[in-house]
Amino acid sequence: MLGDSLTAGYGVKPDQAIPVRLQAALKKEGRDVTVLNHGVSGDTTAGGLDRVDWMLADKPDIVMVALGGNDALRAIDPATTERNLDAILAKLKEAKVTAWLIGMAAPRNLGPEYVKAFDGLYKRLADKYGVPLYPFILDGVAQDATLNQADGIHPNPDGVEVVVRHLLPFVTKNLDDYAASVHRPSRP
Repeated sequence: MLGDSLTAGYGVKPDQAIPVRLQAALKKEGRDVTVLNHGVSGDTTAGGLDRVDWMLADKPDIVMVALGGNDALRAIDPATTERNLDAILAKLKEAKVTAWLIGMAAPRNLGPEYVKAFDGLYKRLADKYGVPLYPFILDGVAQDATLNQADGIHPNPDGVEVVVRHLLPFVTKNLDDYAASVHRPSRP
């Protein structure tokens, strides 16, 4: 999972980070999957692009690209965010690594034009590369004070569990699709 502080597990214990909890949920379903945490707090899509080659050294089969939140928080031009994510997806395709895109939504206080440009870039890229898209990583968690840390941005441990519970069907469906595409048996 290539991401930012949401992936890294900012403000929660290491064993409460989204990749760790997602791996545990998958194992509970009988899936022998390792979810590596390539999250860096504060990272933008530009930082993620800089780290792709380093991450590929781990020889992943699938990369969940979960970047863009810090771009939006810094009001970076959505066209720049889209170019960076496009370059990440292109590098993964060139390396013959399956990519899944995990979306983010722009803060609504940035105005309707920014929101429209930012929120639409994930679907455009998913369509361009033919990759699965999970539209919003914080679905069910954003703006719920009981599921977030005091900063209102990062999920607390309960929020992480909601993220994982919502993300799990997307991951399991795409794991099955991936297994079928490489002629590996899917879940028993």
